[in-house]
Amino acid sequence: MELKEAIRTRRSIRKFTSEAVPQEMIQLILEAAMLAPSAGNQQPWHFVVVTDRQKLDAIPEFQPYAAMLREAQVAIVVCGAPEGTKWPDFWVQDCSAAVQNMLLAARGLGLGSVWTGIYPLEDRVAKMRELFGIPEMVYPFAVVPIGWPDGEFSAKDRYRAAAVHRNRW
Repeated sequence: MELKEAIRTRRSIRKFTSEAVPQEMIQLILEAAMLAPSAGNQQPWHFVVVTDRQKLDAIPEFQPYAAMLREAQVAIVVCGAPEGTKWPDFWVQDCSAAVQNMLLAARGLGLGSVWTGIYPLEDRVAKMRELFGIPEMVYPFAVVPIGWPDGEFSAKDRYRAAAVHRNRW
């Protein structure tokens, strides 16, 4: 699939089939995430690949917008580790770029995905740390459920000329 098509048809997929996602595809998605730009090339990210059904089912108990994890066959927890980096205040942007690369890579493979937020909500951060044994100086940033979509992708035109300003507001 061409990049423009992947961008135009990427959607937040919240319904998945029960078909397993091959490990090779998860590897490609992780490789895409780690190719994202980061401030000073610090790459402050870590990833927890989750296939444990009990853990997937536990997340919606404290992240109410992640109910689709009960259907997803796999999810990736994206974490930021800013301590000791040259540009520690940019880890959120770095991890955001990694998540976007993951979403586009999943779409390019025909998979569905959705970005569900954890950080900066402290209750979610604490529960994710507890559930996955994430160290105190590492921040669980987002959970990305991934699976075979139960439905079709369609292109959308979301360009809004009124949101574009040239040379000044």
